[in-house]
Amino acid sequence: MCLAVPLRLVSVNGSDAVGEVGGIQREVSVMMTPGVKVGDYVIVHAGFAIQVLDQQEAEENLELLRQIGETAEQMRDGVRNRRKAGDTD
Repeated sequence: MCLAVPLRLVSVNGSDAVGEVGGIQREVSVMMTPGVKVGDYVIVHAGFAIQVLDQQEAEENLELLRQIGETAEQMRDGVRNRRKAGDTD
């Protein structure tokens, strides 16, 4: 399964760019989103910017991804705790 993630562009050079989220930077292609500029938020899938977002929409998406990650971590911890306790359900 692939996940498209919002990134904020920190540099753009022709059809190549660098996007950042959570302090992590990734190279991305912006060939499918002509006219993007530094500071724009884009949805990146498989290394390609596929859609431009406004800042509010990007932040909402990132918050939802954060919540999903927290829920997955809590579920994983719950399974580990049940296994340690000997629960085989």
